[in-house]
Amino acid sequence: MVSSALAPIERLRVLAQRARGFDARSVTERARKTARIHGKRFPAVLIDMLWSAGVKRVGFNDYLEFDFAILSREERATWVTSPLALELSKKFDDPEFVHVFHHKIEFNRVFDRFLGREWLDLETADAEALHAFADRHPVVIGKVPVSKSGFGVSRYDTSAVTDWEALYAELLAKGEVLVEERITQHPALEAIAPGTANTTRVTTFVKDDGTVEIINMAQKFGRGQVSDQGAFGGFYTALHEDGRAMGMGYDIHGELFETHPDTGARIADFRLPMMDEMRALIAEVALVVPQVRYVGWDIVATATGPVLVEGNWGAGVFENKPSATGIRHGHLPRYRAAMGF
Repeated sequence: MVSSALAPIERLRVLAQRARGFDARSVTERARKTARIHGKRFPAVLIDMLWSAGVKRVGFNDYLEFDFAILSREERATWVTSPLALELSKKFDDPEFVHVFHHKIEFNRVFDRFLGREWLDLETADAEALHAFADRHPVVIGKVPVSKSGFGVSRYDTSAVTDWEALYAELLAKGEVLVEERITQHPALEAIAPGTANTTRVTTFVKDDGTVEIINMAQKFGRGQVSDQGAFGGFYTALHEDGRAMGMGYDIHGELFETHPDTGARIADFRLPMMDEMRALIAEVALVVPQVRYVGWDIVATATGPVLVEGNWGAGVFENKPSATGIRHGHLPRYRAAMGF
């Protein structure tokens, strides 16, 4: 599935890393679940999963999440997989600049004008500054600067806080030294998935001519927690280029969501609000650090326009799931067209 234009040595390195982290029990569980979902024989699925991982560089969870068990060889070849996404990041992104995307405080400094919210660095601010910040924003989000997948993020309602030195010490002890104003999302998103700032993952590539191409979009939905990531019960749906949902929602465990469990909203009816404004925002942010060409941006639509949450180096995979959408091709042709490989 990876073009020969990508360095073979890098492919071997990724394969070696995966081999070192091989978890037989986890792989077996994924194969059993896949076989059960699609009515396939477990031994055949396990063999195919291992062959796909070793020969075609398909992540074990990719195989489950994106229904590879029901796809033909030709159909599988149109999917972006996790190993491929990582290889593309290493191929196209200048390592001298990716640090901006690894550290949330540094990211906020560089992209401050696109954030649409106030933030505070507790490495330089004291408890008094935290108190003043919370007076303006009673509900705050604490973040560990170097973290991913929603971990290291907490939500605090400070309305009843009286000991600000204690809260300050707690945040420092947890490493949550980045404090942000809570994002108030667009009413259309709040009606579907309330209580979480539900992010839109917009994956972009800066082309050789300096233009920005959107190569993939997905809408994530939370369950009222501080994060919409899978570890917090979240799920997502792939989006068409005009912002319409491609079908039902699904999560990293292969589960389908025809409706949101908390509100009953039908996921296939979703359409991203303020799509034109989102495109305009993305066209700007993707060129702030053009040396990092392939990025997965997390955006939240608000009533006054989209705001930037973060940019992700190693953009991840938010691919189509055929059993959720009825569509039996992935996004790889769009990646190839934009990246020229």
